[in-house]
Amino acid sequence: MSVSLGDIAGMIAALAFVLFVLRMGAVVGKAGKVLDETRAGVREITDETVPLLREVTDTVAATGQQLSRLDTISSNVATMTTNVSALTSVATATVGRPLIKIAAFSYGVRSAVEGRRLKPVDPAQKVGGRS
Repeated sequence: MSVSLGDIAGMIAALAFVLFVLRMGAVVGKAGKVLDETRAGVREITDETVPLLREVTDTVAATGQQLSRLDTISSNVATMTTNVSALTSVATATVGRPLIKIAAFSYGVRSAVEGRRLKPVDPAQKVGGRS
């Protein structure tokens, strides 16, 4: 049995190919592990994100309810402001104008009384005669 140089080269090439295949298998195995880890990470993110999205949805719904309540309160305050304004107008018309007239009348009376006090009275005018 004689082994030729070509047989030795073929054997080396076959061993190199086997080593290459084994090495590539290890690389593919590591890539599979990386993909498994990635899949697990995505699953965890999905599992944590879904409840978070539900909470956000609940929060947005609650915020919408609070905004509708605030809108109701704002419209009630606007109505109350209109009513207070009308009440103020009625009070001014009912009480204010007569008070202004009374104040003007009392001012006139005070001015007349003070004017008579300061003005000297002529005794001839009291008797009824003119000079």
